[in-house]
Amino acid sequence: MRKQFSESLRVGVLLALTGGFLDAYTYLCRGKVFANAQTGNMVMLGINFLEGNTRDIIKYLVPIIAFAVGVLVVEIIRHRLLDYEKVHWRQVVLAIEIILLIFVAFISYDYIANTLISLICAMQVESFRKFHGNAYATTMCTGNLRSGTEKLVVFMKNKDRNYLKVAFQYYFIIFVFCFGAFIGSIFSLNIGRKAILISCIPLVLSLVIMGYKKEENINS
Repeated sequence: MRKQFSESLRVGVLLALTGGFLDAYTYLCRGKVFANAQTGNMVMLGINFLEGNTRDIIKYLVPIIAFAVGVLVVEIIRHRLLDYEKVHWRQVVLAIEIILLIFVAFISYDYIANTLISLICAMQVESFRKFHGNAYATTMCTGNLRSGTEKLVVFMKNKDRNYLKVAFQYYFIIFVFCFGAFIGSIFSLNIGRKAILISCIPLVLSLVIMGYKKEENINS
């Protein structure tokens, strides 16, 4: 199998930058929520179900469904375009993400905006799951922290520097995610809802890199 440039560290860095940006944006501009991951929504869904708050049940259920739909959309795109030679299916996913993010910038209703961002993040996390063959995520950090620390422990045991290198790559992705949140905070506080347009820049750069390197649909 040939090298997939969508699995390069540089693309991972750009996507993590966007992931951190979006988390800061939804918190500061869209009602103090984190739309990238759904764990919090699932917790609140259970609490409100117990309390019988029907309206709030729907409030937390819809973003969870949107996240699942995002994964479904990616899988449909992947299967439809896997053998298409002119464009890689991940490039199509990035293009859709960019279009949706631009659309979100002009939505005034926070709930709809956050639901769409949940869908966008699902598409990204489902499409970009590896760098250099190692599993990772670009819209959340818990798994990266676990994997990085695990590789560090393995290095401490067998002194294989390859594990140390991978550990630092995981930690670097986490740092970039936090830096993305920092940048997202600055733009969100100064620009407001339209700040999300800035998050499209790393995605466009990723799209350019994948196009320039002639990403191919080979077994992925």
